[in-house]
Amino acid sequence: MLRTKRKKKASKNQAESSSVDIKQKLAEKRQAKEARQKLISLIAFSLFFGIIVGVPGILIAGIKVGLGIIIGIPILVISYNYPRLALWSFLIYMPFSGTATYWIGGGNSLFQVSKDIFYLPALVALVQECRRKRKPIIIPKNIVPSLILLLVAALLTLFLVNGMQQFIIECNDPNFQKFLVNANGDYVLNAQGVVIKNACKSGIPFLQGILGLKVLMGYIPLIFCAYYLVEDKKQLLTLGRLLVTLAIICCILGLAQYWMLKTGRCKGTDHLSGLELFKPRLDAKCLVGGALLYSPSQGQIRLPGTFVSPWHWSWFLIGNAATCFATTFSETSFFWRMGGLVGIALVFLNAVVCGQRLALAAVPGIIFLLLILTGQIANLKKFLPILIGLSVVLLIGFSFVNPDFFQERIDSLVGRWNTSPPTVFIQEQFNFSLKNLKGTLSILFGNGLGTATNSTRIFGDISLVETYHPKLLFEIGFFGLAAFMIFITHLTFLAFKSYRSLKDKSLRSFASSFWVFMLIIAYFPYWYPLDTDPVALYYWMFAGIIFKLPIIDQQEQAKLKAEKESAQGNKKTVIRGQQKHSIS
Repeated sequence: MLRTKRKKKASKNQAESSSVDIKQKLAEKRQAKEARQKLISLIAFSLFFGIIVGVPGILIAGIKVGLGIIIGIPILVISYNYPRLALWSFLIYMPFSGTATYWIGGGNSLFQVSKDIFYLPALVALVQECRRKRKPIIIPKNIVPSLILLLVAALLTLFLVNGMQQFIIECNDPNFQKFLVNANGDYVLNAQGVVIKNACKSGIPFLQGILGLKVLMGYIPLIFCAYYLVEDKKQLLTLGRLLVTLAIICCILGLAQYWMLKTGRCKGTDHLSGLELFKPRLDAKCLVGGALLYSPSQGQIRLPGTFVSPWHWSWFLIGNAATCFATTFSETSFFWRMGGLVGIALVFLNAVVCGQRLALAAVPGIIFLLLILTGQIANLKKFLPILIGLSVVLLIGFSFVNPDFFQERIDSLVGRWNTSPPTVFIQEQFNFSLKNLKGTLSILFGNGLGTATNSTRIFGDISLVETYHPKLLFEIGFFGLAAFMIFITHLTFLAFKSYRSLKDKSLRSFASSFWVFMLIIAYFPYWYPLDTDPVALYYWMFAGIIFKLPIIDQQEQAKLKAEKESAQGNKKTVIRGQQKHSIS
Protein backbone atom coordinates (compact mmCIF):
# COMPACT_ATOMS: atom_id res chain seq x y z
CA MET A 1 0.00 0.00 0.00
CA LEU A 2 2.79 2.37 1.00
CA ARG A 3 4.75 1.55 -2.13
CA THR A 4 1.69 2.20 -4.33
CA LYS A 5 1.21 5.64 -2.75
CA ARG A 6 4.87 6.47 -3.25
CA LYS A 7 4.72 5.42 -6.89
CA LYS A 8 1.63 7.57 -7.48
CA LYS A 9 3.28 10.54 -5.78
CA ALA A 10 6.49 10.09 -7.83
CA SER A 11 4.54 9.80 -11.10
CA LYS A 12 2.56 12.92 -10.16
CA ASN A 13 5.80 14.86 -9.46
CA GLN A 14 7.26 13.68 -12.78
CA ALA A 15 4.14 14.81 -14.64
CA GLU A 16 4.26 18.23 -12.94
CA SER A 17 7.98 18.68 -13.69
CA SER A 18 7.50 17.64 -17.34
CA SER A 19 4.63 20.11 -17.74
CA VAL A 20 6.84 22.84 -16.22
CA ASP A 21 9.64 21.90 -18.65
CA ILE A 22 7.26 22.10 -21.61
CA LYS A 23 6.00 25.52 -20.51
CA GLN A 24 9.57 26.73 -20.04
CA LYS A 25 10.60 25.51 -23.49
CA LEU A 26 7.57 27.16 -25.07
CA ALA A 27 8.38 30.44 -23.29
CA GLU A 28 12.01 30.24 -24.48
CA LYS A 29 10.87 29.59 -28.06
CA ARG A 30 8.47 32.54 -27.85
CA GLN A 31 11.24 34.82 -26.53
CA ALA A 32 13.64 33.65 -29.26
CA LYS A 33 10.99 34.32 -31.92
CA GLU A 34 10.35 37.82 -30.53
CA ALA A 35 14.10 38.52 -30.45
CA ARG A 36 14.47 37.42 -34.10
CA GLN A 37 11.54 39.59 -35.14
CA LYS A 38 13.02 42.57 -33.29
CA LEU A 39 16.42 42.07 -34.93
CA ILE A 40 14.89 41.72 -38.42
CA SER A 41 12.78 44.86 -37.97
CA LEU A 42 15.80 46.81 -36.68
CA ILE A 43 17.93 45.73 -39.65
CA ALA A 44 15.15 46.57 -42.12
CA PHE A 45 14.45 50.01 -40.62
CA SER A 46 18.11 51.00 -40.23
CA LEU A 47 19.02 49.76 -43.72
CA PHE A 48 16.12 51.73 -45.21
CA PHE A 49 17.24 54.86 -43.33
CA GLY A 50 20.86 54.22 -44.34
CA ILE A 51 19.87 54.04 -48.02
CA ILE A 52 17.93 57.30 -47.76
CA VAL A 53 20.97 59.08 -46.28
CA GLY A 54 23.61 57.16 -48.22
CA VAL A 55 22.33 57.67 -51.76
CA PRO A 56 22.78 61.48 -51.58
CA GLY A 57 26.17 60.76 -50.01
CA ILE A 58 27.15 58.74 -53.09
CA LEU A 59 26.16 61.63 -55.35
CA ILE A 60 27.95 64.28 -53.25
CA ALA A 61 31.04 62.56 -51.78
CA GLY A 62 31.49 59.45 -53.90
CA ILE A 63 30.48 55.81 -53.87
CA LYS A 64 32.80 54.70 -51.03
CA VAL A 65 31.54 57.34 -48.60
CA GLY A 66 27.93 56.62 -49.57
CA LEU A 67 28.34 52.87 -49.13
CA GLY A 68 30.09 53.51 -45.80
CA ILE A 69 27.02 55.44 -44.64
CA ILE A 70 24.61 52.77 -45.92
CA ILE A 71 26.49 50.05 -44.04
CA GLY A 72 27.43 52.20 -41.02
CA ILE A 73 23.95 53.32 -39.97
CA PRO A 74 22.56 49.74 -39.52
CA ILE A 75 25.70 48.80 -37.56
CA LEU A 76 25.24 51.83 -35.28
CA VAL A 77 21.58 50.99 -34.63
CA ILE A 78 22.22 47.27 -34.00
CA SER A 79 25.27 48.04 -31.82
CA TYR A 80 23.16 50.30 -29.62
CA ASN A 81 20.40 47.70 -29.23
CA TYR A 82 22.79 44.75 -28.75
CA PRO A 83 25.81 46.25 -26.94
CA ARG A 84 27.47 42.97 -25.95
CA LEU A 85 27.18 41.59 -29.47
CA ALA A 86 28.68 44.88 -30.67
CA LEU A 87 31.68 44.49 -28.35
CA TRP A 88 32.33 40.97 -29.61
CA SER A 89 32.07 42.33 -33.17
CA PHE A 90 34.45 45.15 -32.20
CA LEU A 91 37.07 42.61 -31.11
CA ILE A 92 36.62 40.57 -34.30
CA TYR A 93 36.70 43.55 -36.68
CA MET A 94 39.63 45.35 -35.06
CA PRO A 95 42.49 43.19 -36.52
CA PHE A 96 41.02 43.58 -40.00
CA SER A 97 40.24 47.30 -39.81
CA GLY A 98 43.44 48.23 -41.67
CA THR A 99 42.55 45.91 -44.53
CA ALA A 100 39.01 47.35 -44.66
CA THR A 101 40.39 50.92 -44.57
CA TYR A 102 42.67 50.54 -47.60
CA TRP A 103 41.17 47.70 -49.65
CA ILE A 104 37.53 48.75 -49.32
CA GLY A 105 37.61 52.36 -48.15
CA GLY A 106 40.63 53.51 -50.16
CA GLY A 107 42.12 55.17 -47.06
CA ASN A 108 39.04 57.33 -46.44
CA SER A 109 39.06 58.87 -42.94
CA LEU A 110 35.57 57.44 -42.24
CA PHE A 111 36.97 53.93 -42.53
CA GLN A 112 39.92 54.79 -40.27
CA VAL A 113 37.51 55.24 -37.34
CA SER A 114 35.13 52.51 -38.49
CA LYS A 115 35.77 50.31 -35.44
CA ASP A 116 34.21 53.00 -33.24
CA ILE A 117 30.77 52.41 -34.79
CA PHE A 118 30.74 49.20 -32.74
CA TYR A 119 32.36 50.63 -29.61
CA LEU A 120 30.64 53.99 -29.04
CA PRO A 121 26.96 52.87 -29.36
CA ALA A 122 27.71 49.83 -27.18
CA LEU A 123 29.30 52.09 -24.55
CA VAL A 124 26.30 54.44 -24.49
CA ALA A 125 23.84 51.53 -24.29
CA LEU A 126 25.72 49.84 -21.43
CA VAL A 127 25.94 53.10 -19.48
CA GLN A 128 22.18 53.60 -19.83
CA GLU A 129 21.54 49.98 -18.82
CA CYS A 130 23.68 50.38 -15.70
CA ARG A 131 21.94 53.62 -14.77
CA ARG A 132 18.54 51.92 -15.05
CA LYS A 133 19.64 48.94 -12.96
CA ARG A 134 21.70 51.12 -10.58
CA LYS A 135 24.92 49.25 -11.30
CA PRO A 136 28.34 50.94 -10.92
CA ILE A 137 29.64 52.73 -14.03
CA ILE A 138 33.16 53.67 -12.92
CA ILE A 139 35.09 50.43 -12.52
CA PRO A 140 36.71 50.09 -10.00
CA LYS A 141 35.38 52.76 -7.66
CA ASN A 142 38.81 53.26 -6.08
CA ILE A 143 40.18 54.60 -9.35
CA VAL A 144 38.04 57.76 -9.18
CA PRO A 145 40.63 60.15 -7.60
CA SER A 146 43.43 59.44 -10.09
CA LEU A 147 41.00 59.34 -13.03
CA ILE A 148 39.62 62.76 -12.08
CA LEU A 149 43.18 64.10 -11.74
CA LEU A 150 44.03 62.94 -15.28
CA LEU A 151 40.78 64.33 -16.69
CA VAL A 152 41.36 67.72 -15.00
CA ALA A 153 44.94 67.86 -16.36
CA ALA A 154 43.74 67.03 -19.88
CA LEU A 155 40.90 69.58 -19.78
CA LEU A 156 43.23 72.30 -18.48
CA THR A 157 45.50 71.70 -21.48
CA LEU A 158 42.52 71.62 -23.83
CA PHE A 159 41.09 74.96 -22.68
CA LEU A 160 44.18 76.88 -21.58
CA VAL A 161 46.50 75.81 -24.42
CA ASN A 162 44.42 74.56 -27.35
CA GLY A 163 41.72 77.07 -26.52
CA MET A 164 44.15 80.03 -26.48
CA GLN A 165 45.77 78.81 -29.73
CA GLN A 166 42.34 78.99 -31.34
CA PHE A 167 42.43 82.79 -31.07
CA ILE A 168 45.94 83.21 -32.54
CA ILE A 169 46.16 84.70 -36.02
CA GLU A 170 46.39 82.23 -38.91
CA CYS A 171 49.79 81.69 -40.54
CA ASN A 172 48.45 82.33 -44.04
CA ASP A 173 46.69 85.54 -43.02
CA PRO A 174 48.04 88.48 -45.11
CA ASN A 175 48.13 90.71 -42.04
CA PHE A 176 50.37 88.22 -40.24
CA GLN A 177 52.70 87.93 -43.22
CA LYS A 178 52.89 91.73 -43.33
CA PHE A 179 53.56 91.79 -39.59
CA LEU A 180 56.42 89.37 -40.07
CA VAL A 181 58.05 91.73 -42.52
CA ASN A 182 57.61 94.79 -40.33
CA ALA A 183 58.08 93.40 -36.82
CA ASN A 184 61.87 93.55 -36.83
CA GLY A 185 62.31 90.04 -35.52
CA ASP A 186 59.51 89.89 -32.95
CA TYR A 187 58.53 86.68 -34.74
CA VAL A 188 61.33 84.81 -36.45
CA LEU A 189 61.52 81.98 -38.96
CA ASN A 190 63.33 78.75 -38.29
CA ALA A 191 66.09 77.33 -40.52
CA GLN A 192 63.52 75.86 -42.92
CA GLY A 193 61.73 79.16 -43.30
CA VAL A 194 58.67 78.02 -41.35
CA VAL A 195 57.07 80.23 -38.71
CA ILE A 196 58.01 79.06 -35.22
CA LYS A 197 55.30 77.21 -33.26
CA ASN A 198 52.70 79.29 -31.37
CA ALA A 199 53.52 82.38 -33.44
CA CYS A 200 50.45 81.59 -35.55
CA LYS A 201 47.99 78.76 -36.09
CA SER A 202 47.68 76.51 -39.11
CA GLY A 203 44.42 74.63 -38.60
CA ILE A 204 41.79 74.33 -35.89
CA PRO A 205 43.68 73.86 -32.60
CA PHE A 206 40.60 73.28 -30.43
CA LEU A 207 39.27 70.46 -32.63
CA GLN A 208 42.79 69.05 -32.73
CA GLY A 209 42.72 69.10 -28.92
CA ILE A 210 39.36 67.32 -28.73
CA LEU A 211 40.62 64.57 -31.04
CA GLY A 212 43.84 64.41 -29.00
CA LEU A 213 41.74 63.99 -25.82
CA LYS A 214 39.88 61.13 -27.51
CA VAL A 215 43.19 59.43 -28.34
CA LEU A 216 44.48 59.96 -24.79
CA MET A 217 41.40 58.89 -22.81
CA GLY A 218 38.81 57.70 -25.32
CA TYR A 219 39.33 53.98 -24.76
CA ILE A 220 39.61 54.03 -20.96
CA PRO A 221 35.83 53.21 -20.82
CA LEU A 222 36.73 49.81 -22.30
CA ILE A 223 37.49 48.87 -18.66
CA PHE A 224 33.77 49.37 -17.96
CA CYS A 225 32.73 47.60 -21.18
CA ALA A 226 34.90 44.53 -20.55
CA TYR A 227 33.64 44.33 -16.96
CA TYR A 228 30.05 43.88 -18.18
CA LEU A 229 30.96 41.87 -21.30
CA VAL A 230 32.50 38.88 -19.47
CA GLU A 231 29.86 37.55 -17.06
CA ASP A 232 31.26 34.12 -16.15
CA LYS A 233 34.15 31.72 -16.61
CA LYS A 234 32.68 30.29 -19.81
CA GLN A 235 32.69 33.75 -21.44
CA LEU A 236 36.26 34.37 -20.25
CA LEU A 237 37.35 31.16 -21.97
CA THR A 238 35.39 32.21 -25.07
CA LEU A 239 37.24 35.54 -25.10
CA GLY A 240 40.64 33.83 -24.87
CA ARG A 241 39.71 31.38 -27.64
CA LEU A 242 38.44 34.18 -29.86
CA LEU A 243 41.66 36.19 -29.47
CA VAL A 244 43.79 33.12 -30.24
CA THR A 245 41.69 32.33 -33.31
CA LEU A 246 42.03 35.90 -34.59
CA ALA A 247 45.79 35.82 -33.96
CA ILE A 248 46.16 32.57 -35.93
CA ILE A 249 44.06 33.85 -38.86
CA CYS A 250 45.90 37.18 -39.04
CA CYS A 251 49.32 35.50 -38.72
CA ILE A 252 48.50 33.07 -41.54
CA LEU A 253 47.49 36.06 -43.69
CA GLY A 254 50.74 37.79 -42.70
CA LEU A 255 52.80 34.76 -43.80
CA ALA A 256 50.78 34.60 -47.04
CA GLN A 257 51.60 38.28 -47.64
CA TYR A 258 55.31 37.58 -47.18
CA TRP A 259 55.13 34.52 -49.48
CA MET A 260 53.38 36.54 -52.22
CA LEU A 261 56.08 39.20 -52.03
CA LYS A 262 58.87 36.65 -51.93
CA THR A 263 57.57 34.76 -54.99
CA GLY A 264 56.93 37.95 -56.98
CA ARG A 265 53.13 37.74 -57.01
CA CYS A 266 53.24 41.21 -55.44
CA LYS A 267 55.84 43.73 -56.66
CA GLY A 268 56.71 45.34 -53.35
CA THR A 269 59.18 48.24 -53.59
CA ASP A 270 62.36 46.48 -54.80
CA HIS A 271 61.81 47.66 -58.41
CA LEU A 272 61.91 51.34 -57.39
CA SER A 273 64.99 53.55 -57.10
CA GLY A 274 66.55 56.14 -54.77
CA LEU A 275 64.78 56.96 -51.53
CA GLU A 276 61.64 55.09 -52.66
CA LEU A 277 63.50 51.85 -51.91
CA PHE A 278 63.46 52.76 -48.21
CA LYS A 279 59.91 54.08 -47.68
CA PRO A 280 56.69 52.10 -47.05
CA ARG A 281 54.25 52.76 -49.89
CA LEU A 282 50.50 52.37 -49.95
CA ASP A 283 50.42 51.49 -53.65
CA ALA A 284 52.68 48.50 -52.86
CA LYS A 285 50.06 46.90 -50.58
CA CYS A 286 49.75 43.14 -50.96
CA LEU A 287 46.81 40.81 -50.17
CA VAL A 288 45.90 42.50 -46.86
CA GLY A 289 46.78 45.61 -44.84
CA GLY A 290 48.14 48.97 -45.97
CA ALA A 291 51.52 50.53 -46.70
CA LEU A 292 54.50 48.20 -46.92
CA LEU A 293 58.20 48.22 -47.71
CA TYR A 294 59.73 45.20 -49.45
CA SER A 295 63.21 45.88 -50.83
CA PRO A 296 65.20 42.73 -49.94
CA SER A 297 68.07 43.84 -52.20
CA GLN A 298 68.61 46.71 -49.71
CA GLY A 299 67.86 44.60 -46.63
CA GLN A 300 64.65 46.62 -46.09
CA ILE A 301 61.44 44.73 -45.19
CA ARG A 302 58.55 46.29 -43.27
CA LEU A 303 55.28 44.36 -43.63
CA PRO A 304 51.92 45.61 -42.28
CA GLY A 305 50.11 42.27 -42.01
CA THR A 306 46.38 43.02 -41.80
CA PHE A 307 46.93 46.51 -40.33
CA VAL A 308 47.39 49.99 -41.78
CA SER A 309 51.14 50.12 -41.20
CA PRO A 310 54.09 47.95 -40.15
CA TRP A 311 54.18 49.61 -36.71
CA HIS A 312 50.58 48.61 -35.97
CA TRP A 313 51.27 45.04 -37.09
CA SER A 314 54.31 44.95 -34.82
CA TRP A 315 52.21 45.89 -31.80
CA PHE A 316 49.51 43.39 -32.78
CA LEU A 317 52.14 40.65 -32.65
CA ILE A 318 53.43 41.88 -29.28
CA GLY A 319 49.90 42.02 -27.83
CA ASN A 320 48.98 38.57 -29.12
CA ALA A 321 52.15 37.05 -27.72
CA ALA A 322 50.50 37.78 -24.35
CA THR A 323 46.98 36.61 -25.30
CA CYS A 324 48.25 33.33 -26.79
CA PHE A 325 50.46 32.81 -23.72
CA ALA A 326 47.45 33.30 -21.41
CA THR A 327 45.40 30.70 -23.31
CA THR A 328 48.31 28.23 -23.52
CA PHE A 329 48.88 28.18 -19.75
CA SER A 330 45.37 28.92 -18.44
CA GLU A 331 42.90 27.02 -20.65
CA THR A 332 40.90 24.12 -19.26
CA SER A 333 40.72 22.45 -22.70
CA PHE A 334 43.75 20.57 -24.09
CA PHE A 335 42.72 21.46 -27.66
CA TRP A 336 42.76 25.20 -26.92
CA ARG A 337 46.02 24.95 -24.99
CA MET A 338 47.53 23.53 -28.17
CA GLY A 339 45.78 26.30 -30.14
CA GLY A 340 47.49 28.89 -27.94
CA LEU A 341 50.80 27.13 -28.54
CA VAL A 342 50.31 27.30 -32.33
CA GLY A 343 49.39 30.98 -31.89
CA ILE A 344 52.66 31.72 -30.06
CA ALA A 345 54.67 29.97 -32.80
CA LEU A 346 52.89 31.86 -35.59
CA VAL A 347 53.30 35.17 -33.77
CA PHE A 348 57.04 34.55 -33.37
CA LEU A 349 57.39 33.49 -37.01
CA ASN A 350 55.65 36.69 -38.17
CA ALA A 351 57.88 38.73 -35.86
CA VAL A 352 60.82 37.36 -37.87
CA VAL A 353 59.45 37.79 -41.41
CA CYS A 354 57.70 41.17 -40.92
CA GLY A 355 61.06 42.96 -40.65
CA GLN A 356 60.09 45.02 -37.60
CA ARG A 357 63.01 45.00 -35.17
CA LEU A 358 60.74 45.94 -32.27
CA ALA A 359 58.56 42.85 -32.81
CA LEU A 360 61.60 40.59 -33.21
CA ALA A 361 62.98 41.79 -29.86
CA ALA A 362 59.74 42.31 -27.90
CA VAL A 363 57.79 39.12 -28.77
CA PRO A 364 60.32 36.68 -27.22
CA GLY A 365 61.05 39.27 -24.52
CA ILE A 366 57.40 39.55 -23.42
CA ILE A 367 56.98 35.75 -23.44
CA PHE A 368 60.09 35.38 -21.28
CA LEU A 369 58.86 38.02 -18.81
CA LEU A 370 55.43 36.37 -18.67
CA LEU A 371 57.06 33.02 -17.88
CA ILE A 372 59.08 34.55 -15.04
CA LEU A 373 56.55 36.98 -13.54
CA THR A 374 53.54 34.63 -13.72
CA GLY A 375 55.56 31.79 -12.19
CA GLN A 376 54.74 29.38 -15.01
CA ILE A 377 58.41 28.52 -15.52
CA ALA A 378 58.41 26.92 -12.06
CA ASN A 379 55.47 24.68 -13.00
CA LEU A 380 57.62 22.01 -14.70
CA LYS A 381 54.76 19.56 -15.32
CA LYS A 382 53.02 22.14 -17.48
CA PHE A 383 56.01 24.11 -18.74
CA LEU A 384 58.22 21.32 -20.14
CA PRO A 385 55.58 19.70 -22.43
CA ILE A 386 54.61 23.14 -23.73
CA LEU A 387 58.28 24.03 -24.31
CA ILE A 388 58.81 20.80 -26.26
CA GLY A 389 55.63 21.35 -28.27
CA LEU A 390 56.61 24.96 -29.01
CA SER A 391 60.05 23.84 -30.20
CA VAL A 392 58.49 21.31 -32.59
CA VAL A 393 56.00 23.86 -33.98
CA LEU A 394 58.77 26.46 -34.42
CA LEU A 395 61.00 23.97 -36.25
CA ILE A 396 58.15 23.24 -38.64
CA GLY A 397 57.47 26.96 -39.03
CA PHE A 398 61.09 27.88 -39.69
CA SER A 399 61.20 25.46 -42.60
CA PHE A 400 59.09 28.18 -44.26
CA VAL A 401 61.89 30.74 -43.75
CA ASN A 402 65.41 30.66 -45.12
CA PRO A 403 67.87 30.34 -42.16
CA ASP A 404 70.03 33.05 -43.75
CA PHE A 405 67.05 35.39 -43.68
CA PHE A 406 66.55 34.74 -39.96
CA GLN A 407 70.24 35.45 -39.30
CA GLU A 408 69.95 38.61 -41.39
CA ARG A 409 67.06 39.87 -39.23
CA ILE A 410 69.06 39.16 -36.03
CA ASP A 411 72.09 40.99 -37.46
CA SER A 412 69.84 43.91 -38.44
CA LEU A 413 68.45 44.12 -34.88
CA VAL A 414 71.91 43.99 -33.30
CA GLY A 415 73.32 46.51 -35.79
CA ARG A 416 70.46 48.93 -35.21
CA TRP A 417 70.85 48.59 -31.43
CA ASN A 418 74.57 49.32 -31.64
CA THR A 419 74.11 52.24 -34.05
CA SER A 420 71.25 53.88 -32.19
CA PRO A 421 70.67 52.39 -28.71
CA PRO A 422 67.04 52.78 -27.54
CA THR A 423 68.19 54.47 -24.32
CA VAL A 424 69.97 57.21 -26.29
CA PHE A 425 66.99 57.60 -28.61
CA ILE A 426 64.54 57.97 -25.70
CA GLN A 427 66.83 60.54 -24.09
CA GLU A 428 66.92 62.51 -27.35
CA GLN A 429 63.12 62.43 -27.48
CA PHE A 430 62.87 63.81 -23.94
CA ASN A 431 65.38 66.55 -24.82
CA PHE A 432 63.32 67.47 -27.87
CA SER A 433 60.14 67.77 -25.78
CA LEU A 434 61.89 69.81 -23.08
CA LYS A 435 63.30 72.24 -25.67
CA ASN A 436 59.79 72.84 -27.00
CA LEU A 437 58.32 73.69 -23.60
CA LYS A 438 58.75 77.45 -23.48
CA GLY A 439 57.09 79.56 -20.82
CA THR A 440 55.36 78.61 -17.57
CA LEU A 441 52.05 77.69 -19.25
CA SER A 442 53.78 75.41 -21.72
CA ILE A 443 55.96 73.75 -19.04
CA LEU A 444 52.92 73.01 -16.87
CA PHE A 445 50.33 72.12 -19.51
CA GLY A 446 52.31 71.40 -22.69
CA ASN A 447 51.89 72.57 -26.28
CA GLY A 448 48.33 71.32 -26.66
CA LEU A 449 46.50 68.01 -26.93
CA GLY A 450 46.98 66.33 -30.29
CA THR A 451 50.01 68.43 -31.31
CA ALA A 452 52.19 65.28 -31.46
CA THR A 453 49.49 62.74 -32.44
CA ASN A 454 49.47 61.50 -36.04
CA SER A 455 45.70 61.02 -36.27
CA THR A 456 45.03 64.72 -35.45
CA ARG A 457 46.97 66.12 -38.42
CA ILE A 458 43.70 66.78 -40.28
CA PHE A 459 43.13 69.70 -37.86
CA GLY A 460 46.63 71.17 -37.84
CA ASP A 461 50.38 70.65 -37.98
CA ILE A 462 51.96 68.11 -35.64
CA SER A 463 55.44 67.52 -34.28
CA LEU A 464 57.05 64.10 -34.63
CA VAL A 465 57.70 62.61 -31.18
CA GLU A 466 58.33 58.88 -31.49
CA THR A 467 58.15 57.69 -27.87
CA TYR A 468 55.12 57.81 -25.61
CA HIS A 469 56.21 59.55 -22.42
CA PRO A 470 58.11 62.36 -24.23
CA LYS A 471 55.00 62.73 -26.41
CA LEU A 472 52.84 63.19 -23.31
CA LEU A 473 55.34 65.72 -21.95
CA PHE A 474 55.23 67.62 -25.26
CA GLU A 475 51.41 67.66 -25.41
CA ILE A 476 50.25 68.04 -21.79
CA GLY A 477 53.37 69.21 -19.93
CA PHE A 478 54.76 68.13 -16.58
CA PHE A 479 51.42 68.34 -14.79
CA GLY A 480 49.68 66.17 -17.39
CA LEU A 481 52.50 63.62 -17.54
CA ALA A 482 52.53 63.32 -13.74
CA ALA A 483 48.72 62.91 -13.68
CA PHE A 484 48.87 60.19 -16.33
CA MET A 485 51.62 58.24 -14.55
CA ILE A 486 49.73 58.48 -11.24
CA PHE A 487 46.59 57.14 -12.94
CA ILE A 488 48.41 54.26 -14.68
CA THR A 489 50.30 53.31 -11.50
CA HIS A 490 47.10 53.41 -9.45
CA LEU A 491 45.30 51.23 -12.03
CA THR A 492 48.17 48.72 -12.08
CA PHE A 493 48.20 48.52 -8.27
CA LEU A 494 44.42 47.98 -8.04
CA ALA A 495 44.58 45.31 -10.76
CA PHE A 496 47.35 43.54 -8.81
CA LYS A 497 45.24 43.51 -5.64
CA SER A 498 42.27 42.18 -7.61
CA TYR A 499 44.10 39.28 -9.23
CA ARG A 500 45.95 38.26 -6.05
CA SER A 501 42.59 37.68 -4.33
CA LEU A 502 41.59 34.88 -6.76
CA LYS A 503 41.41 31.22 -5.65
CA ASP A 504 40.46 29.41 -8.88
CA LYS A 505 43.73 28.29 -10.56
CA SER A 506 42.58 28.87 -14.14
CA LEU A 507 41.20 32.35 -13.38
CA ARG A 508 44.32 33.26 -11.42
CA SER A 509 46.50 32.15 -14.34
CA PHE A 510 44.53 34.29 -16.82
CA ALA A 511 44.65 37.26 -14.45
CA SER A 512 48.40 37.00 -13.86
CA SER A 513 49.08 36.93 -17.63
CA PHE A 514 46.83 39.94 -18.22
CA TRP A 515 48.35 41.86 -15.31
CA VAL A 516 51.95 41.29 -16.46
CA PHE A 517 50.93 42.46 -19.94
CA MET A 518 49.44 45.61 -18.38
CA LEU A 519 52.59 46.18 -16.32
CA ILE A 520 54.86 45.95 -19.37
CA ILE A 521 52.73 48.15 -21.64
CA ALA A 522 52.06 50.82 -18.99
CA TYR A 523 55.74 51.62 -18.51
CA PHE A 524 57.10 50.58 -21.91
CA PRO A 525 59.31 53.56 -22.88
CA TYR A 526 59.74 52.89 -26.60
CA TRP A 527 57.29 54.22 -29.23
CA TYR A 528 53.66 54.70 -28.08
CA PRO A 529 51.77 51.45 -27.42
CA LEU A 530 48.91 53.15 -25.55
CA ASP A 531 48.11 55.15 -28.69
CA THR A 532 48.25 52.14 -31.02
CA ASP A 533 45.61 49.60 -32.07
CA PRO A 534 45.14 46.93 -30.93
CA VAL A 535 47.55 46.82 -27.99
CA ALA A 536 46.00 49.88 -26.34
CA LEU A 537 42.52 48.39 -26.62
CA TYR A 538 43.69 45.06 -25.17
CA TYR A 539 45.29 46.98 -22.30
CA TRP A 540 42.05 48.63 -21.13
CA MET A 541 39.93 45.51 -21.76
CA PHE A 542 42.27 43.27 -19.78
CA ALA A 543 42.06 45.72 -16.88
CA GLY A 544 38.26 45.46 -16.91
CA ILE A 545 38.41 41.66 -17.00
CA ILE A 546 40.83 41.53 -14.04
CA PHE A 547 38.41 43.63 -11.98
CA LYS A 548 35.52 41.28 -12.89
CA LEU A 549 37.40 38.07 -12.06
CA PRO A 550 36.84 38.22 -8.25
CA ILE A 551 33.07 38.05 -8.89
CA ILE A 552 33.55 35.17 -11.35
CA ASP A 553 35.80 33.50 -8.76
CA GLN A 554 33.01 33.73 -6.20
CA GLN A 555 30.67 32.05 -8.70
CA GLU A 556 33.16 29.21 -9.21
CA GLN A 557 33.69 28.79 -5.44
CA ALA A 558 29.90 28.66 -4.93
CA LYS A 559 29.64 25.96 -7.63
CA LEU A 560 32.39 23.92 -5.98
CA LYS A 561 30.65 24.24 -2.60
CA ALA A 562 27.30 23.16 -4.10
CA GLU A 563 28.94 20.19 -5.82
CA LYS A 564 30.61 19.10 -2.57
CA GLU A 565 27.32 19.40 -0.65
CA SER A 566 25.53 17.47 -3.40
CA ALA A 567 28.21 14.75 -3.35
CA GLN A 568 28.00 14.52 0.45
CA GLY A 569 24.18 14.34 0.26
CA ASN A 570 24.33 11.54 -2.31
CA LYS A 571 26.88 9.69 -0.16
CA LYS A 572 24.60 9.94 2.90
CA THR A 573 21.64 8.69 0.84
CA VAL A 574 23.64 5.68 -0.34
CA ILE A 575 24.74 4.90 3.24
CA ARG A 576 21.14 5.11 4.50
CA GLY A 577 20.00 2.83 1.70
CA GLN A 578 22.68 0.31 2.58
CA GLN A 579 21.72 0.46 6.26
CA LYS A 580 18.01 -0.13 5.47
CA HIS A 581 18.92 -3.02 3.19
CA SER A 582 21.09 -4.62 5.89
CA ILE A 583 18.31 -4.23 8.52
CA SER A 584 15.69 -5.76 6.23
